[in-house]
Amino acid sequence: MCGIAGTARFGGAPLDQRSDDVLAALSRAVAHRGPDGEQLFRDGPVGLVFRRLALVDPLGGDQPLTAGGGSVVLVANGEVYNHRELRAALGPDTPWRTRSDCEVLAHLYARDGLSFLDKVHGMFAIILWDRRRNRLVLARDRFGIKPLYVAGHADGVTVASEIKALFADPRCPRALDWDAALTDQCLNAAPEFTRKPVASWFRGVEVVPAGTILTIDLATGARRQHRYWQLPSFEGASSMSDADFVQRYRDLLSESVADCATADAEVGLFLSGGVDSAAVAALAARIGGLHTFTVLNGSTFANGDAEYAHLVASALQLPNHQLLFDADRVPDVEEWKRLLWLLETPMCGPEQYYKYELYRFAKVRRPELRGMLLGQASDEFNGGYSAQLSGGAGWEGFESSIAGFARQRRLSQRPDLAPWWRHHDVPLLTDGFLAGRTGGDDGRRYPEFVAWKYRDIQQYNCWHEDRTAAGNGVEARVPFLDHRIIELLATIPPARRARLLWDKGILRRAVRDLLPHEVAQRAKVPFYHGAGAEFTHRTFVRMLARDGAALVEEALSAPVAVDALDPRGVRDLLSRLQRQPEPGGVEFLLRLINLGLLEAMTRDLPAAHVETPRRELPPALTIEDWSRDRADMQRLLRPAPRLQPEAVLDFAEDVLLVHPAGESETWYLAVDGQLEFVIDATEDSEWCAFLRAITGRRSLAEVFALSNTSHDSVGALLEEALDRHLLLTSPAAVPAAHRAHLGAFS
Repeated sequence: MCGIAGTARFGGAPLDQRSDDVLAALSRAVAHRGPDGEQLFRDGPVGLVFRRLALVDPLGGDQPLTAGGGSVVLVANGEVYNHRELRAALGPDTPWRTRSDCEVLAHLYARDGLSFLDKVHGMFAIILWDRRRNRLVLARDRFGIKPLYVAGHADGVTVASEIKALFADPRCPRALDWDAALTDQCLNAAPEFTRKPVASWFRGVEVVPAGTILTIDLATGARRQHRYWQLPSFEGASSMSDADFVQRYRDLLSESVADCATADAEVGLFLSGGVDSAAVAALAARIGGLHTFTVLNGSTFANGDAEYAHLVASALQLPNHQLLFDADRVPDVEEWKRLLWLLETPMCGPEQYYKYELYRFAKVRRPELRGMLLGQASDEFNGGYSAQLSGGAGWEGFESSIAGFARQRRLSQRPDLAPWWRHHDVPLLTDGFLAGRTGGDDGRRYPEFVAWKYRDIQQYNCWHEDRTAAGNGVEARVPFLDHRIIELLATIPPARRARLLWDKGILRRAVRDLLPHEVAQRAKVPFYHGAGAEFTHRTFVRMLARDGAALVEEALSAPVAVDALDPRGVRDLLSRLQRQPEPGGVEFLLRLINLGLLEAMTRDLPAAHVETPRRELPPALTIEDWSRDRADMQRLLRPAPRLQPEAVLDFAEDVLLVHPAGESETWYLAVDGQLEFVIDATEDSEWCAFLRAITGRRSLAEVFALSNTSHDSVGALLEEALDRHLLLTSPAAVPAAHRAHLGAFS
């Protein structure tokens, strides 16, 4: 992982010395991507920047790299996994200057022109200057694992690994694209497929497409695209047996893990407890000194992720570091804005926060670590979403769901036909009729689904994995994104998808002899979702509400946000989320807040990432015996008391504790006259007793004493009630008129 950037002038005039200031600004903006070295290059109409993270040939792999007698000049970010085979094929007369894996790219281009990437395996972003043809050549790997952006301006173009570097060039446009963002399916979560190109989120900033070579004529500014790889059609016509598919999949995944684990520096592994990262861990376990890293918070404790990560690491005899995020670890305002600017996407959310901190910890604990293996992007092609989208109806239910997504996309093209689906509980027209009138093919639902997920990988997965790693001087490596694996999966016939792709069946069968049975068969658990999701929800609602909702108010005050966002609606939604969690609610709201914050930061650029302060890291645990240490971990994950013993507790004015007649064991908390929360006096006896002791006049100490409870027994529920404003505190007694009533409800 490195930082690359460049600027080029059209029309034949060379860059002048003032361009050195631009190159220096570009370099500062991507300095976090390459802490091991800096090279600036200016010659004729082209200037290039290279910030290096040294994983291969640490001593000799500086860039730019040249070939063709100096006619080809290249800077590249990423890894070419099959560089040794490609070197051998270039022949003994090739004048190699380094052992760097990326040097082969320059020589391949000098020999093959725009066909130079056809046989390259790896992840990469490339800026290449072809002196002889007077053109700039930009390219990315097949899945867009490595980023590259380009912006045009009055006299040329500027290119960089990150968008913030483009903004460091004063000639580049600097404006958030609100229209594109608000209508992007990835951001607004509309239940439909999309075929839109990957969004940059900013006006005038283009994403160099994955699997594509973009050429820019430096004489005229004309651009051309050459697509060197296409996502397969997923029509599936192979005659291989299921067993052969599984074995071939295992072989390819093993090769890919070996490729990704190869480096002249230390490589670690993020271990979530799911089968994806566990499979990578099992195949990479032979690497000496492999350390694994896991997020331990209220959510991953409750949903079992952290425990399963410990189980996998123990079974494979790998060190496992669990980074502890207790209930009081809430990002502050500046911490969030720093992370958001690093990611430069409104999709920044809880997952990105926890992963960034985990990378930061890994780098501090293992200073020589340069690469991190991930289980990312397995779900998208292995059938990982099939069970989640099936509605409990198996593969047929999954296909029905994705048919609905396809229908929604087509109805957006023919909204005049929508009433025949939307006005009734059952469809009255066929999907085939609709498809025939929108240029679609009703039989290609699964290929459409995979194409949609291919976009998601670029817009979301690869984007945030790159930035959270790069912000800590680490390279994210993704074994599941090997084009040979995807091309194999594309050949599975439709009639056999239910056997091989239901709930990642092909992966589970491929690694079942390498992992404990309960891990290989463990159901998919989305990171920090599922059981315990309320812990993460509470953390980020508290973040938005802290300091007088400072993040919300700053976002609402951004110039375009003033017109785009309804402040009353935004504030009301935050208030509602404080009271009652909604699935995905805080993330949905956070995307709008991020847009406003990004707009403000784009107008007033923050300092370079390497120049901004960081908060103290949370502590880490090395757990020897999960069962023995479970109770201690649970105590650590509880929120610390924030109330003094003398604080007076009362219910909020619109909250009642009610006890229906004839329901001796059931109590309710009613909000605005609606029964919102059920309390079982048998199962939740201590919490019920605690609430019944609240009168609006008793101190916290008195309530604890009268109910025979303590902060250890009800503290988590008390904190949740305070966060949702169900309970209020005051230093003195509250007038009786404002006290919640305790009585019968019938």
